[in-house]
Amino acid sequence: MRIRLTLNSEDGYLSLPRQYNRYIQGAIYRCLDPQLASQLHEQGHLDPQGKRKLKFFTFSRLLGKWRAKGDRIIFVGPVQLVIASPMKDFLQSLVAHLMAHPSLRLGKERLSLELVEVEPPVSTSQPMRVQALSPITVYSTVTTTEGRRKTYYYAPWEQEFEQLLLRNLQRKARVWYGKEVPLEGRIRPFKVSPRDEHIVKFKGTVIKGWTGVFELNLAPELWEMAYHAGLGAKNSQGFGCIGLWTPQKAAKNSNPFIREKEE
Repeated sequence: MRIRLTLNSEDGYLSLPRQYNRYIQGAIYRCLDPQLASQLHEQGHLDPQGKRKLKFFTFSRLLGKWRAKGDRIIFVGPVQLVIASPMKDFLQSLVAHLMAHPSLRLGKERLSLELVEVEPPVSTSQPMRVQALSPITVYSTVTTTEGRRKTYYYAPWEQEFEQLLLRNLQRKARVWYGKEVPLEGRIRPFKVSPRDEHIVKFKGTVIKGWTGVFELNLAPELWEMAYHAGLGAKNSQGFGCIGLWTPQKAAKNSNPFIREKEE
């Protein structure tokens, strides 16, 4: 299930730090029933095989007209936010709160809610081309020759990028459906260039991810996880949210990604 929020400020002008993922994540948790928010934040869904806790939701960057100004990003006019999750109670709680309290606070900014849309189901015919609405990130922790542990983020052209995405989807499907799903499928970059690499800082941690257009050919269970829970890692921090892509739609949408050099 996926919802799309249309938000606007009183004067139609929104100023946020370039790194605003944590503001959106915090706003989502504040909109949930307190017990559900606490359970999701502290426990999530445990993968008994890998001991990892999965949150099973993701969200896009803010979509709208924007411009960069120093270390901030300025949105002019309404913005949209896509939130996706296979958990119906999660989205129902979120929507119920927003309907009763039609506003959203991002940092010091307060936005009014203009519209809530439930996105219709999509056909699972394969292959599917999708656009990354927030950067897709996959990584491994490696040990350097000096004995130090280092996080290595993979690019879409590296073989490990696809392999790790598929394993991540398999893990999500195993936890969500309670059964092992075969590791079959393809995830290939379709329209991705070096300009689609993004460096994001989330609560002090540097994370590298990729946007662009990807072609997915997946089993139904894996597709459901990709579309509703996100591709790759760190989905609940605002990574790996995807949407269906068409050339006409891509030309009309503006995705506010600010490219920064790593410090």
